[in-house]
Amino acid sequence: MADPEGKTDAGSKRGRARIGLVLFAFIVLAGLWFHTGGRFGPASSGTGQGLAATRPAAQSKPTPTTGITTEAARRWQPPKFTERRRERDAMVSAIRRYGLKDKAVLATMAAVPRHEFVTKRYLSSAYRDTPLPIGYGQTISQPYMVAAMTWYLKLKSGSRVLEIGTGSGYQAAVLTHFTPHVYTIEIVKPLADAVAKRLKRLGYSTVKTRHGDGYYGWEGMTFDAIIVTCAAGQIPPPLLKQLAPGGRMVIPVGRAFSTQWLILVEKDKEGVITSRNLMGVRFVPLVRKSKYSR
Repeated sequence: MADPEGKTDAGSKRGRARIGLVLFAFIVLAGLWFHTGGRFGPASSGTGQGLAATRPAAQSKPTPTTGITTEAARRWQPPKFTERRRERDAMVSAIRRYGLKDKAVLATMAAVPRHEFVTKRYLSSAYRDTPLPIGYGQTISQPYMVAAMTWYLKLKSGSRVLEIGTGSGYQAAVLTHFTPHVYTIEIVKPLADAVAKRLKRLGYSTVKTRHGDGYYGWEGMTFDAIIVTCAAGQIPPPLLKQLAPGGRMVIPVGRAFSTQWLILVEKDKEGVITSRNLMGVRFVPLVRKSKYSR
């Protein structure tokens, strides 16, 4: 029987709206579980975690690289975007409220179009300060976390930086605003294939991408900075080896689905390594093998 006062339809609509909000909140909270355990607070003292990691016996080499010439990198200028600028500015204001004040980092976060790196399903949420799913069990990082990790690297215009865990390519795009020499590795084959095309389409042409096991880094090279966007049980020894004297590495360390620490690793000019805890975080785990890795 129809409701003579029309309450059934109205109640049904309100019910569906509530369900939608609950589902969205669940997705956001699930993302936050992986990324934000702390804000821009004081770093913990001590030596950090994971410097006694051991090397697995088997090694999987990354597939060939893509990229551009050194001359083109020398003339590099990051692309500019005007779409959704107000939303980007609002996102930057949220980051600033957490205590990050660096002008160069904030300007970069305002310049990179995060909506180009999220799936269609989450386009409307692209500039929320939260991680979002990108498929294959992976996420695009929370904007605040991208900004904070970038700031800790202290990049210079000539720095060579390695990223472990390309994901959507958003972090790599941010890094190109500080240096054109960005190298990035992704283990999930569909993501690696898609991100190479995406970065090229958007104009981030200096980024060199690889599909492979990020645990081993980029063999045969050293880097002034290394950023790891997934949590390792211990700091991979190959990454410590590839960190150049005077270099800095930012990496989340800890077990999956539990409290992790974002750790800053520094190697001095003599090659002596020190580390310290920066903040509590939660990231997706460093993937070594999966059904998507080939």
